[in-house]
Amino acid sequence: MRDWRAAHESELSPEGLDQDEEVQLPDARVINLVLRVGELMLASGESTEAVSEAMLSLTVAFELPRSEVSVTFTNISLSTHPGGDQPPITGERVVRRRTLDYFRVNELHTLVEQSALGLLEVEDATARLKQIQKARMPYPNWGIALGFGLIASSASVMMGGGPIVATVAFLATVLGDRTSVFLARRGVAEFYQMTSAAAVASTIGVALLWASTELDLGLQAGAIITGNIMALLPGRPLVSSLQDGISGSYVSAAARLLETFFTLGAIVSGVGVVAYTAVRLGVDLDLENLPSAGTSLEPWVLVGAAGIAMAFAISLAVPPRMLPAIGVMGVMIWVIYAGLRSFLDTPPVVGTVVGAVAVGVVGHWLARRTRRPVLPYLIPSIAPLLPGSILYRGLIEITHGTTVAGLLSIVEAVTVGLALGAGVNLGGELVRAFQRGGLAGAGMRSRPAARRTRGGY
Repeated sequence: MRDWRAAHESELSPEGLDQDEEVQLPDARVINLVLRVGELMLASGESTEAVSEAMLSLTVAFELPRSEVSVTFTNISLSTHPGGDQPPITGERVVRRRTLDYFRVNELHTLVEQSALGLLEVEDATARLKQIQKARMPYPNWGIALGFGLIASSASVMMGGGPIVATVAFLATVLGDRTSVFLARRGVAEFYQMTSAAAVASTIGVALLWASTELDLGLQAGAIITGNIMALLPGRPLVSSLQDGISGSYVSAAARLLETFFTLGAIVSGVGVVAYTAVRLGVDLDLENLPSAGTSLEPWVLVGAAGIAMAFAISLAVPPRMLPAIGVMGVMIWVIYAGLRSFLDTPPVVGTVVGAVAVGVVGHWLARRTRRPVLPYLIPSIAPLLPGSILYRGLIEITHGTTVAGLLSIVEAVTVGLALGAGVNLGGELVRAFQRGGLAGAGMRSRPAARRTRGGY
């Protein structure tokens, strides 16, 4: 496709318009197909750059003349110029509702690839798109809800919570998720849905912590709250925002980053209110015994890391055949992080970046080798390093009156999150620099932002 576009550069640019040539209007079915594919990909959680590449691939595959694509956080537009005295034809779609569904993203990438290879005609591609829209996810709705619970229970296992704490963490997170679903059906804004989910699970965690203290059960009940935080942390918009910024889509990058901070604000609000109330009621939230996996490489910690990654994948509707690789990558990022911190005494951010870069390289390599989108590999695999315990520590420090220390912990949590996003994207850039090809021309020539001059010139 890159070679085809280079050979027909004059035909694809306004300078190549011939006023005397016979003008043939573009096929309206192709315009509709390109817009609908882009809309569904963006609504299902794909990055802006990948959506743009997929739409441009379809315009080339079905010979849509002189096409330009614009994709932002909520808007998709396609413009094509028939030539001659004919005006440009422009179509637009607005994404008002997002449902993270990497199963559909995977199927849409396959549709684009088959169209680019000439295996599908317009009618076949349109029919295939309708099948994808109507297809059921690989997991039932209750399976997705259980996936959220498994994230929290796996996180509590990593932090030494034990079977009782893991079970309660599972139930608390599922109950919080169902609370947010209840509010969503009644039109409550997503910010308050997230706040309520965090507050419900945190309340259950604080109740178990109080019972454990009163009855001297010795349970690490704080792991329930930490696990719930990790289940709610916005790993997907964080990675996508940095990916969009690196590729030059600054409007989408800013919007996704703002989405990330709103989600963090909701989590902080929900957990913070519960923690503040608990301290005022006399519940012992001891700063010295807060749950954390530290840098342990014990077997249960590695099992927890694999469990978090695969549970995250289930909650994002990642196809089941990808789960084993995601579990291995989850263990890999934890081993690299813990190994660097234990044996080389590196700062947490450095260990996070190195582990994320390794996951980025492996994830992009797997995506190219298996001809699948890369985000379903990357987003779940970084879950073991999401800064749930750091964020929880910051909130507890604030409720104890050490505001400066608490704010520093929250800043550290944000820094670790940004390091994760930057690391996986750096891994992708390394793969891009040394390997050409890909689904939609992911080589060096296909990215317009890469050809800009330095500075403001």
